[in-house]
Amino acid sequence: MLRSVLVGSALATSAILLAPVIGGSVAVDDVLSARTVSDGVSAITIVDESPSDSTAFVEMRQRATSSSSTGSSSDDDTDSSASDSPAPSESGDAGSGSTEAGGASTGGASTGGSSSGGASTGGSNGTGSGSAGGSTGGTSGGSTGGTSSASGGTTAPSQPKPSGPAPAPAPTTSAPSPTPTPTPTKPACAGMPGGSTPGAPSRTSAGGVAGTTSADLASFAQRFNEIRVANCLPPVPFSNIRYDSCMEDRLFWMAEDPSTDPMSAWGHMGSVRSDGVPSVGCDGNLAGGSNNSGATVAQKWWDSSGHRASLYKPTYTGSTAGVCILFAMTHGGVPNEPYSFTRAAARWVNC
Repeated sequence: MLRSVLVGSALATSAILLAPVIGGSVAVDDVLSARTVSDGVSAITIVDESPSDSTAFVEMRQRATSSSSTGSSSDDDTDSSASDSPAPSESGDAGSGSTEAGGASTGGASTGGSSSGGASTGGSNGTGSGSAGGSTGGTSGGSTGGTSSASGGTTAPSQPKPSGPAPAPAPTTSAPSPTPTPTPTKPACAGMPGGSTPGAPSRTSAGGVAGTTSADLASFAQRFNEIRVANCLPPVPFSNIRYDSCMEDRLFWMAEDPSTDPMSAWGHMGSVRSDGVPSVGCDGNLAGGSNNSGATVAQKWWDSSGHRASLYKPTYTGSTAGVCILFAMTHGGVPNEPYSFTRAAARWVNC
């Protein structure tokens, strides 16, 4: 409201100052200066060419009125702090107004309202004074250029929306450890069996050759099962390791060869004796030589791959309860072999 009153006073002053010019009492080139100080309104200094007729004055009043209404509506939305600003000194207003008037007539007229009053008003606004005229033109002009910067300055910058809580990390599940493949346990090796061998008759041949003794059979049976158990083979029951008379008969036939060569007639079925006597008895795995016993011949048969496969049968996986091992041994020979020179035979059979 206060700004409207000040605008009206400014317009009235402009009309009084311009009236002599319109009436033609003062020359166009004359400089009009007037100072009006009323209610804190700053002095207005106008430097301009006089209008040529009254039409320009009417047009000026209409523009001033329009500018006043614009300024009033603008004042409703703006802060009233402009009216409370202290009035600048008169000398500052005069100097500033005369400097800005020339520019205001060209660019300031559109913001001040008229080519004369608007120019002085825009000039006062250009100095940043808080006068009534300055508030009129300045408000209108400021509403065009200044308001945008004010609104730009007062608009709160957009704040980024707070982000939500960080997502919880996905639970990590460790892959289950593979179940180790159970290692097949090898059955424990069997121990030595109990019992004893049935024994042997200790026969003597017609030519005086000594046959198998119970000690021979027992020595062979003990070492035979020791070798099997040491190699994780199931032992054969001692009662199934037996004396065999058929193999002993063939050993007697070879020992009674009259040749001085101990290798005469030695061997498997088909061998011949030096005197031509036909072969008798049964064949088996053979071993012979000096200082042999049942235990030594058992080791010799294990050490020979062919005899081991035939007599020990390492690949056999059945029960040994029905297995029988037959054995026979002779001591000495014709014509001059000592008792320590032995011949032995053995074989694997089903009982």
